[in-house]
Amino acid sequence: MAVAQPAKAKPASKQQSANNASAKAKAQMHRRSRTGCYTCRLRRKKCDEGTACCKACRHLGLKCEYKRPMWWGNNDARSQHKEDIKMIIKRKKLSEKASHTINTSINSPPGLSHSLPTSATFSDPLDRTRSASIDSHFAFNFNSPPSSQDYGYPDMMCPLSPYEIDVRTERQMFIDDVPTLRESTISTFSTFQTPPATGTVLNFPYDGEWTEEVYQERRESLSEEALNVNFFDFAHGPAMSSRQVDIELDENDQRLLNHFIQFVLPTIFPILETNQHGSVTSDLILPALQSNKGYLHCCLMMAAQHLKAATTGQTDEMDADIMRHRHVTIQALCEALQRDENHQQILEATLGLIFFQSCVGRYDDSLPDIPWHQHFQAAQSLVQRLQLPQLVADPNLPQTPFNMTLTAWIDILGATMQGRAPVFAHEYREKHLSPTNSSLGLRELMGCEDRVMYLISEIACLEALKIDGMDEISLCQHVHALGDQIGLTEVGDCSPKMPFNANGTLSPKQLSRNITSAFRVAARIYLCSLVPGFSPSQASCVGLVDKLTTILQHIPSGAGGFDRSLSWVYLIGGSVSLAGSSFRVFFEDRVAQLGDAAVVGSFGGVASLLREVWLQLDSSPASPGATTGHTEIPYVSWRDVMAMRGWDFLLI
Repeated sequence: MAVAQPAKAKPASKQQSANNASAKAKAQMHRRSRTGCYTCRLRRKKCDEGTACCKACRHLGLKCEYKRPMWWGNNDARSQHKEDIKMIIKRKKLSEKASHTINTSINSPPGLSHSLPTSATFSDPLDRTRSASIDSHFAFNFNSPPSSQDYGYPDMMCPLSPYEIDVRTERQMFIDDVPTLRESTISTFSTFQTPPATGTVLNFPYDGEWTEEVYQERRESLSEEALNVNFFDFAHGPAMSSRQVDIELDENDQRLLNHFIQFVLPTIFPILETNQHGSVTSDLILPALQSNKGYLHCCLMMAAQHLKAATTGQTDEMDADIMRHRHVTIQALCEALQRDENHQQILEATLGLIFFQSCVGRYDDSLPDIPWHQHFQAAQSLVQRLQLPQLVADPNLPQTPFNMTLTAWIDILGATMQGRAPVFAHEYREKHLSPTNSSLGLRELMGCEDRVMYLISEIACLEALKIDGMDEISLCQHVHALGDQIGLTEVGDCSPKMPFNANGTLSPKQLSRNITSAFRVAARIYLCSLVPGFSPSQASCVGLVDKLTTILQHIPSGAGGFDRSLSWVYLIGGSVSLAGSSFRVFFEDRVAQLGDAAVVGSFGGVASLLREVWLQLDSSPASPGATTGHTEIPYVSWRDVMAMRGWDFLLI
């Protein structure tokens, strides 16, 4: 009987072997990929293994790596990487929570909708290289240090030189409408003042004359500051090639013009002049004086106001000059509006009426005038007519329109004066959320970094919602969220120091850092004052006032210092400073150092307002604290004090 033999397996073909090997490789690859990307592995999270980037990394804006990264094999680097990711996740959740609570607000005015940025919005060392979009696929570099450009300081080195200005005025006599004698006068002014002694606090005692002395230390300071002198578009074309200005004026108005150029002009934009020496004069003031009738008479009016403040007699003559030029200015603006032309010039003169008044006007002047916020309504319309918000939204815009930056400064701080949302709050919010085009030039113009000013705009929006009846729970959520956002602007911020270089000259960069820190603390105080039950005697508020005092001690003082650029900061901090506070002593000392300049402009208004607030604050009866058990002094609103006194002026 035959026994059946088992069939021999046929040898596998080469094609089958290749297929098996490919399947085996795919299986091994699949088994490897099932562990997920290294970022998810580090987080011990399940990874959906997206082809280019997994969903988790895409949502957080992290670099998704399937190939073993360098940091994976180093325990210290891995730990640091993990902590960095935790910080990003924490900020992300906080921002999403804040955005959710804000988006649920009903019938909010131009306010906080979509207002709170994610961590990607802020320029801190961790988030600087990320895209603002949470769907970004860009890599996140934890190890690249921030550059000077990341903080808004251009890298262009541009040494600047002083120069002289020749102002030629023409006078002609008419007899029975027949021209007879014609005279021409040239006045020469230098763009530099006397330098301070090396190593001392910057304090230019202004003695009434511009000196022609040019000193090397100032030029060295300017050249090392990496300034961008072409940042602003002043709407007057290239800078003036000729330093001679031809203006036809009678003898009295020539005296006012000389006074304006010699005494008023140096006080108008001190921060901008520090950053971009000469641009205020050559690119803005002098061209406008020649080409813009409304602007010229506005400046002559301001010169008359400044003279009145410094003159003990002849006030009737000064009052006549003020009213005459005020009338001509308004008439010129109305005529231009009726012709519907020269909108840029109208805006320029209108902003001058607002801002120059805050520089040299007096809060107690009894002469009839149009309130600043009515002028601003006209400016708002002109800004929209010129489409300036759309222009600054363009990331490829070579220069920022100066008039839009000045408008933003007035708009943001002016909104806090009135308890309303800024007119262009949405535009500031979009700039704040934009990772590529966040600067509007506020740092260059008034010293405070744009992102802090944008957050002050958000706080003003929140106050407007509070006034409209927002419930306390939502209000406190918004306050907490905005407080965290302010904290994000402190990343990398160092303690204040005197803004001078080794040779004793002014450092514009350090000055800007100090001013930004002062505005940041004032913004925190402003935000805290919105919380129900807020008291200036609370430990947190007292600590903020003490911190603000320390920062302000690092701002140059005196007539050539920058206290007048910090009127809003002094207002917010001083309004919650208690009797015996070091802030009050410090403030009175700064007032004394300013001398006669302390009674004009915004600073003069702040000094008078704070003394009124302190009278009420010191006489307020203390009450037991609801939570602490300690006695608390009720908050006295500086805005209520203004309303009681009938004051309606701009303090910026």
